[in-house]
Amino acid sequence: MSALETEETPLIAAKQPPRARLRRIGAILLTAFITQYLIVALIVGLLVAATLRYFVTPQIVATYEALAAALKR
Repeated sequence: MSALETEETPLIAAKQPPRARLRRIGAILLTAFITQYLIVALIVGLLVAATLRYFVTPQIVATYEALAAALKR
């Protein structure tokens, strides 16, 4: 029995994935997720800025100009 156990032991140990490989794959996945998050955040930020610039700001300026004109009368 001990001869069989010693022959099987290296096979069992060889089946386990090395830690460095898992860490490298984890680092690659983490980098991919962070990059994806940053790209989405950049696009959303630009869309919000464009919406504020072209739709909201003119309405606010028009409101203040109307108030200023009404107060002058």
